Amino acid sequence: MRKLLSGILCLAFSALVVLPASADRIRDLTTIQGVRDNALIGYGLVVGLDGTGDQTTQTPFTTQTLTNMLSQLGITVPAGTNMQLKNVAAVMVTAKMPPFSRSGQAIDVVVSSMGNAKSIRGGTLLMTPLKGVDNQVYALAQGNVLVGGAGAAAGGSSVAVNQLSGGRITGGATIERELPTTFGSSGTINLQLNDEDFNMAQQISDAINRQGVGTATALDARNVQVVVPRGNSSQVRILSQIQNIEVNVGPMDAKVIINSRTGSVVMNRDVTLDSCAVAQGNLSVVVNQQNQVSQPNTPFGGGQTVVTPNTNISVRQSGGAIQQVRSSASLNNVVRTLNALGATPIDLMSILQAMKTAGCLRADLEII
Repeated sequence: MRKLLSGILCLAFSALVVLPASADRIRDLTTIQGVRDNALIGYGLVVGLDGTGDQTTQTPFTTQTLTNMLSQLGITVPAGTNMQLKNVAAVMVTAKMPPFSRSGQAIDVVVSSMGNAKSIRGGTLLMTPLKGVDNQVYALAQGNVLVGGAGAAAGGSSVAVNQLSGGRITGGATIERELPTTFGSSGTINLQLNDEDFNMAQQISDAINRQGVGTATALDARNVQVVVPRGNSSQVRILSQIQNIEVNVGPMDAKVIINSRTGSVVMNRDVTLDSCAVAQGNLSVVVNQQNQVSQPNTPFGGGQTVVTPNTNISVRQSGGAIQQVRSSASLNNVVRTLNALGATPIDLMSILQAMKTAGCLRADLEII
């Protein structure tokens, strides 16, 4: 009896281990329509560089900007002055204005050189207005630029680690103008799914209705509309409850992502293979050219020195054996099967494309 009871407990424990409850919160699956960042951009100057700034002869806009800035500070530069600046660089400043931002809030900015400066490391960004798409100034940026790279040059040789023409200023901009918002003025809230999925949209709608925090309706594969009372405080309270509701995530669309620039191949857990046969081979053409110099036998014989090319061309072909690919129902088996082919990442891209055409790759193939 004791052995039977222990066996039942072990079986129950193993069942709990094999079948864990997996669920994601709605906050991880959706975003709220209208609650988003807003891009800001500005043009400014970075000063204090150690001789690594713009070459003003090739970037005249740097000199023009500096002249305009000095005139605003009460300094007049005589016309026709050829300023040879080495410690100044023209830069573009970008930032993201978070939703519900208030005046006086600090945000991070990214500073990027737009001229031919060698490095903006150790520079200071002068006061730069940041504008929105409506050409209105929403923030002012200024501060010391932090560059994550390093470099050195001597004797015509140089070495650089990471990027030297771009940096970041933490809390380098202060918001001066607030964006108008319509949050709370409408009686509905639209939840936008991160990935379009009819099944997921319906599950989110049903989960919200079961909790009774609002009346939810799935409009399409991307949007779920929730009817809520008007008012900022009421909708904040309801959203805090909705975003913490857990939804069981079912099987997603099987996808294989190929990055042709880097040779990367990524596939999700739902990719499967059907039985097929694959033959791969490498065909290479080698061209070897050597120049031979032919000189006359006697110095005063009237002949000329002639350079004659000697070219050898060879064609090599390797591989080509047909290999059987068995059907695989899990990601581990798919990886094991593709590794058994012994193909390089470049060859694997072509093999996956051919498998998709033949119908034995059960996944969407996307090339980025």
